[in-house]
Amino acid sequence: MFEEQPQQEIDALMRSNPEFKQLYQRHRDLDKKVMDAELGVLPIDDVTLNQMKREKLAAKDRLVRMYDSGHH
Repeated sequence: MFEEQPQQEIDALMRSNPEFKQLYQRHRDLDKKVMDAELGVLPIDDVTLNQMKREKLAAKDRLVRMYDSGHH
């Protein structure tokens, strides 16, 4: 996520916006767990996996909106 944006901008936003930082870290945590579950490393049921995917997507949408509003 945010591969196109300079890491400095992401870091600056995380320093200035605690909500963005918390949400960014939550998204990264969910991303890792979803990936582990899909690889079979993390045993998890389909319902929980789908909930995690929805939460991850919602977090990404919110992060993108926060990033955009901080740069326009």
